[in-house]
Amino acid sequence: MQVSHTGLAGQALQMAHWLGSHDQLRSEARPGAADEDEEKNLEKRRMGMNSIYCDLLFNNSSQLSTPRPPTMDSTAALRWARRTLKAFEGLGHSPWLHEEVAKRMQERLAFIKLQPLIWVAWEPLRSGLAGVRKIQERYPQAQCHALAKQAVELKLAEQALRPPWWHLARWIRPVLFSQQLPDKPAQMLWANMLLHQSADPQALIAQWHSALAVDGFVMFSCLGPDTLREMRSAYAAVGWAAPAHEFTDMHDWGDMLVHAGFAEPVMDMERITLTYESPDRLLNELRELGRNLSVHRQHGLRGQKWLAQLKTVLETMAQPDHEGRLVLTFEIIYGHALKPQPRVKLQAVSEIGLDDMRAMLRQNPKI
Repeated sequence: MQVSHTGLAGQALQMAHWLGSHDQLRSEARPGAADEDEEKNLEKRRMGMNSIYCDLLFNNSSQLSTPRPPTMDSTAALRWARRTLKAFEGLGHSPWLHEEVAKRMQERLAFIKLQPLIWVAWEPLRSGLAGVRKIQERYPQAQCHALAKQAVELKLAEQALRPPWWHLARWIRPVLFSQQLPDKPAQMLWANMLLHQSADPQALIAQWHSALAVDGFVMFSCLGPDTLREMRSAYAAVGWAAPAHEFTDMHDWGDMLVHAGFAEPVMDMERITLTYESPDRLLNELRELGRNLSVHRQHGLRGQKWLAQLKTVLETMAQPDHEGRLVLTFEIIYGHALKPQPRVKLQAVSEIGLDDMRAMLRQNPKI
């Protein structure tokens, strides 16, 4: 399988990646990429090409400019969310694509001056265990809170992230594992490749806001609307329903952040193109990525005849400029936003709590 990446929406660096084999990844900077003079080469040993996704689910909100796409089967989404934990147990590690996106999102931390004292790893098993370890290395003095809503997922994350008893880090600054928000507000919240999985994304963003201290920030990524665009076109050409539900645009995510109380949201995106040598290899990968959760999908079981027809349809996705390999695009959306000082709504009679008054005085010492 081969992988290529195209940076968009303000991305100065465009990257192209090739998988020389199933267990090796090599990355090189394209000649002439803006603001990047050095060629980047890396080799990464991989534990396989396993990736797991549970797709997003949106709620309607009259206060937002865009209602949720009407193509998500909420029951199927919640059922798949529970099933992914069994798949994680079989993998023994986080999805490769999640780790790759986490590595790219960490590069954006170099532009943020705030050094968190407390940070939250939101569902670390799904977002990428290797990515969490890298952030621990970046902020060695910060306290990490690993949060997962399901006990099984929290246990697996603890087994992977807790150092052995003889390691000094286990006792000096241990990772705290919990199913609840930390008692003290955090300066950073890390949520990689999770928002498109949520059954209630607006409620999830509100939880992120509650977990952060004033002037704290959230770093997140998710799938965008161009994901699986080649497969959608192939399905439409033969009159089939879409192979997946619709994904939300990054501008709408920005609106949701502002609606939840965040400020200065910064959004950008890139497209990651995967290529496969055969329909079987592509289907094996998609089975690990998730399921078709569209309400328009065909229900019930389908036989070998339909499977053979599906493989024929997938072969139309082959492109000459990719050496005749099957091409599949994933749009990755990145975003970060700050939690600002709370604003007091002035009325004829306004009441200000003591804690809010103290925060206002600290923010504006001239008052």
